[in-house]
Amino acid sequence: MADLAKINKDFNDLFTSGKQLLAEGVNPVMNTEREKAFAAFKEGGIPTKKVEDYKYTDLSEVFAKDYNVVLRYHKQDVDLNEVFKCDVPDLDTYLVLTTNGWYYLRNNDLSELPAGVVVCSLQEASVKYPDIFEKHYGKYTKSDKGVVDLNTSFAQDGVFIYVPNNVVLEKTLQIVNIMRANDDVMSFQRNLIVVGDNAQAKILSCDHSLSNVNFLANNVTEVCVGENATFDYYQLQSQTLKCSQINSVFINQARSSNVLTNTITLYGGLVRNNIYVKLDDEGCENNTYGMYLTDKNQHVDNFTFIDHAKPKCTSNEHFKGVLDDDSVAAFTGRITVRPDAQQTAASQNNNNLLLTDRAKMFAKPQLVIDADDVKCSHGATVGQIDEDALFYLRARGIGEAEARMMMMFAFTNEIIGKIRIEPIKDRIAELVEKRLRGEISQCASCALHCNK
Repeated sequence: MADLAKINKDFNDLFTSGKQLLAEGVNPVMNTEREKAFAAFKEGGIPTKKVEDYKYTDLSEVFAKDYNVVLRYHKQDVDLNEVFKCDVPDLDTYLVLTTNGWYYLRNNDLSELPAGVVVCSLQEASVKYPDIFEKHYGKYTKSDKGVVDLNTSFAQDGVFIYVPNNVVLEKTLQIVNIMRANDDVMSFQRNLIVVGDNAQAKILSCDHSLSNVNFLANNVTEVCVGENATFDYYQLQSQTLKCSQINSVFINQARSSNVLTNTITLYGGLVRNNIYVKLDDEGCENNTYGMYLTDKNQHVDNFTFIDHAKPKCTSNEHFKGVLDDDSVAAFTGRITVRPDAQQTAASQNNNNLLLTDRAKMFAKPQLVIDADDVKCSHGATVGQIDEDALFYLRARGIGEAEARMMMMFAFTNEIIGKIRIEPIKDRIAELVEKRLRGEISQCASCALHCNK
């Protein structure tokens, strides 16, 4: 058992000794939030399994490693734009790279962005666009403590995206988050995305590691989606078993907005995804999807909280998992319907396949309904491959291994089908099939490479 008291003390010492570096070059509001967050963190510390929302995930072991925390941007010894050349057919994106939680200063030219659209480092935006930054930074993370407070305490940079009112971002914006170092590293990336009224944007975020050392990424992304806006956010997680990630996404939706998120975990060590959505005005639609494929000793935990704060909103939530070997996964989904949120329609489903008797799945769907004019449902299933269906396929001349793969792929294809970017949908389908066949290997020439 890791010594949590020592871990929390180490963070206290780091915060005290690194204050000057943490405060350099950012908006004063960021430092004000930093001080408040660390005061809150000192009270609670790293969440343990005694905390209800973390009862299936022990964070202490991954935090106990001796990481370096980089409090100043470090130049890479290679041009990452040359390392990453995406080979997805027909995929045309604006490409942005981050390295160890920092916006990569040698990013390719983004001058072709539509007029008014801003994509830059969070640190730069905090100074250059103070009105937008101060209006949104730290405004949507109120429903979580612990790891989010820790991110707010130490975050210095990340990606800032602003899409003005009435602007349609025709091309997908692709963010590739790279972990690369010679020694173990802990990073704190902070992203802020603001999508204006009647605007449209699609973002693909890819997480990768290029070094055979231990990484721990504690990332927070805040998203504000304006009235009648449409926003898609796809997260592809593909790292080594030495990489652990805590990924927290907070989405606030204004009137009649439409948001789709799809979180696909292909590989990694310990992965914890926190997804918080607030439907903050009438007529909102939210679609929250996810898929996780685990084997060996992987641990993947998805926690979602859909907050129906206003009437006449709709949410659809569906996560699926395939678990092999000694892996462990968890899903905790919470839908809250507030007293004034009448005429709410909300559904939640979680389905899982266990391929061995050793794999473990913990499912905890929850509905908290304080309104009476609603249509809400939830459910969870955990089972093994249908032997009758397997027999049906084998009776038609299909080998057992191929038949099992076909059934697993069909099981996951429902989530893949929710992707609204066709080249990405096709590429993810290919990667999932390879993953299920055990054929995934590292391919440094592609921004969507995976690590076996």
